[in-house]
Amino acid sequence: MKAESSDSRYRPGPPPLQSDWALFLDVDGCLLEHAATPGQARAPAALGRRLCAIAQQLDGALALVSGRSIAALDQLFPDCGAVCIAGLHGLERRSGTARADAPAPPPALARLGREAQAMAERYPGICIELHGPCLNLHWRGAPQAATPLAAFADAALPRLPGYAAHHGAHGIEIRPTAADKGAAIRRFLDEPPFRGRRPVFAGDDVADERGFAVVNARRGISVLVGERDDSAARHALPDPGAVRRWLGVPAEARA
Repeated sequence: MKAESSDSRYRPGPPPLQSDWALFLDVDGCLLEHAATPGQARAPAALGRRLCAIAQQLDGALALVSGRSIAALDQLFPDCGAVCIAGLHGLERRSGTARADAPAPPPALARLGREAQAMAERYPGICIELHGPCLNLHWRGAPQAATPLAAFADAALPRLPGYAAHHGAHGIEIRPTAADKGAAIRRFLDEPPFRGRRPVFAGDDVADERGFAVVNARRGISVLVGERDDSAARHALPDPGAVRRWLGVPAEARA
């Protein structure tokens, strides 16, 4: 996928929230600052309340699109049970009363998770997460582990047919190739209450690029959070604090 712009400094900010939008939001790095480990992330209660209010304003056409599981997002936002969610990069979805669960993980993934956990004993500060069919390796707290974990992920792939390793700034996600935020957004847009609305997606990570492509193809609004080269996003906000201001989160809850 070819990027349309290479420098987020020259992208305009997104327009104010509109009632005809179908709004899709990444969580870590977008709504919330990245924590040292995913388990340390905390969402202000006022942010959850604002998301619920936006969902009502949009007649339900708001969805969180995240690499986190639905269960983890429900813990972060306990008052947002009615908000639609695509978890695990779209491998699981919740929309209204309907829910699609992620596929069962292959047996090899659990073994790899145990092997990765053994590496954590050699590199204190790394975080290993096994969520359904996805294995996440985080080294934000132990940058010296980046190269060994990358080698581990590359060596693991032959044991996991149908999987790919996705390298980020501070971690690697080993997940099924069917995990695709763009496909998740497309499915939402093909059903009510999202159908017929202008799609808007904000995200910060390389995993969000497929979502940007889907939104751009439907003449929507794609918003890169932070600075990153070679992104298809056409708008930008500098950080999660700016995202929360854009969404109208009360000032005392933005910090």
